Amino acid sequence: MRVLGIDPGSRLTGWGVVETHGGGFRHVASGTIVLAPAADLGARLAHLHTECLRLIAAWEPAAVVLERAFVARNVQSAFRLGEARGAVLAAAGAAGAVLAEYAPASVKLATVGYGQADKRAMGRGVALRLGLGRPPAPDAADALAIALCHLHRAPLAHRVARALAAAGRA
Repeated sequence: MRVLGIDPGSRLTGWGVVETHGGGFRHVASGTIVLAPAADLGARLAHLHTECLRLIAAWEPAAVVLERAFVARNVQSAFRLGEARGAVLAAAGAAGAVLAEYAPASVKLATVGYGQADKRAMGRGVALRLGLGRPPAPDAADALAIALCHLHRAPLAHRVARALAAAGRA
């Protein structure tokens, strides 16, 4: 199973592709989409949407995964994050991709075993889990962590859905 994790932002958006490999996980690719700070918001969001469509087409993931929105201290920042998330969600919808979202604490717990981990711990945890020589850039590390979270939870979610479907038929 291949998953595309995306960590949206109005200036930098991290992305990472992880797939199951044997009994573990394998880093396929990752990077950062840089949105021109001088461009107006509409142009940045259009660019983000286009780049997400390109990533989905290039990597053909079984799912596109994001962190659930959280309440930021700064209302303007929360609005900007929501707008960037909207561009990513629209791209996933336009591509017909399966979409999943996880709470930030769940992503941290699945990656490093501690739901309040900081950025540095997340980078080290991602590098360790994926056998990377060094931690990726922070935005890419967050996106890879989101993908890892989904790959941890997807088998259980699939079994629960099958059990519920079977119970409904009985």
